Amino acid sequence: MKKHALLATSMLFPAVMSLGAGYQLNLQGLRQLAMGGGGAAWVWDASTIFYNPAGLSRMDGIQAYGSALFIMPSTKYIQQPTGGYSYTSKEQTFVPFNVYVGGTVGKQKRLGVGLGVYTPFGSGLKWDDDWTGRYVNQSIKLQSIFFQPTVSYRVSDIVSVGAGFVYATGNVDLRQALPVQDQTGADGEAELKGNANGLGYNLGVHIQANSNLQFGLTYRSEVKMKVNSGNATFNVPTSLSSEFPNTGFSTSLPLPQVLSVGVGYRICERLVLTANFDLVGWKSYDTLRFDYDQQTAQLQNTRTPRLYKNTLAMRAGANYKICKSFNLMAGIAYDPSPVRDGYVSPELPDANRLVLTGGLSYKPAKKLTILAAVEYVTSEKRNSTFIPAGLSGQYQTKAITPGIGVSYDFK
Repeated sequence: MKKHALLATSMLFPAVMSLGAGYQLNLQGLRQLAMGGGGAAWVWDASTIFYNPAGLSRMDGIQAYGSALFIMPSTKYIQQPTGGYSYTSKEQTFVPFNVYVGGTVGKQKRLGVGLGVYTPFGSGLKWDDDWTGRYVNQSIKLQSIFFQPTVSYRVSDIVSVGAGFVYATGNVDLRQALPVQDQTGADGEAELKGNANGLGYNLGVHIQANSNLQFGLTYRSEVKMKVNSGNATFNVPTSLSSEFPNTGFSTSLPLPQVLSVGVGYRICERLVLTANFDLVGWKSYDTLRFDYDQQTAQLQNTRTPRLYKNTLAMRAGANYKICKSFNLMAGIAYDPSPVRDGYVSPELPDANRLVLTGGLSYKPAKKLTILAAVEYVTSEKRNSTFIPAGLSGQYQTKAITPGIGVSYDFK
C-alpha cells in the first residue's frame, strides 16, 4: 500500500502543470480573433492594448471595449497500443473576458493611455472519476487575469511606440485519485489548490508606412506565476494519514514570452489582409519545482524536468467591408505544440493545432460597434506515453469558442 501511495504522490505535483499551447488563449480581441488571432500590425480598436500597445496613439479619442467568450473543449483518449479503451472528457464551458479603456488624449493627440484587463492563459479538463487515467488526473482548472496599464506615444506620422506594465493573478484547482482504497474499496484522493501572482511587461512598435501598409513588432515578457501558499489536501485511509498530511506548498510556473511580427495591407477600399508570426518562448519551462511546508518519508520536495521547446505560430486573416455598417472577417492559424514526446499527459494533452476563425461587426450607431466571432480548433491525433505514470494513449482535442463584444467611442 505504501509503495502505491508514494507513486501517486510523486506523480501528482510534477504532473499538475503539464501545460502547452492549449492553455495559451489568443482571444483578447474579437476582430483579431476572427482574423486568425493576429493583431500586431493593424489598429482596429482598444484591444490594441494587448496586441500592440504602440497602437493606442493611433486611435482617434478614447474607446471602451468589452467582450466575453465561451470555450467548449472536448478531448478524446484512446488507450494504446491496443486501442481497446476510449474515453471522452466531460462537457465544460469556460468564460474568458476582456475589458479595455484607452486611446488618445490631449489636443495634439500624440499621447495614448489605457488600461486592459484580459485573460491570456487559462482552460481546464474534467475526466470521469473512474476512468483509466484517474491516478494521473481527474480534473484540472487553470485561470489567469492580467491587468495592464499602458502608455503610447506617436513619435511621427510613421512611427509610434508603446509600453504596458503587467500585474498577473491566477489560480489552479486539480483533483487526482490515489491508488489506496478504504474498507469500501473507494480510491483515495488528492486535491491541489493555489493562488498565483506575477509581474511582466508588454512593449510595441507600430509603423504606418502609408495609409494602406502597416507593420507591428511586439514583445510580451515572460510572467513567472508564483504560488506561495497553496493547499494540498489528501483523503486517504487513516493508516496513511500521517504520511500524507494536509499541508501548504509553493511553486512557480513561467508563462512564456512572446515576440510577434505582423503586417497588414489594404488591398482595396473594402479589403484588409493581415499576417502574424508569433515566436513563443516555452523553452523557459524546463523544470517544475514543488516545495512543501511539511514533509514526510513519502512526501518530499520534487524537481521534475519538463523540457519544453519554443514554437512559431503563424496567423493570417481578412477583413471585408460589406457596407458602412457591416464587416465580415475570416482567418486561419497553425499553432504547434511545445510539449515533447514523453511529457504529454491527460491534464491538458497538447498537440499541433489548426485554427479556423470567422466573425462579423455591426455598427448600429456612429459611436457603437457590436462584434461577434467564433473559433474552431482541432489538434492532430497524438500518440504518446506519459513517462512518469507509464500511461500511453492517443489524444485529440477539439474546441469551439463563440464570443460577443461591444465597443463605444467617446469622441
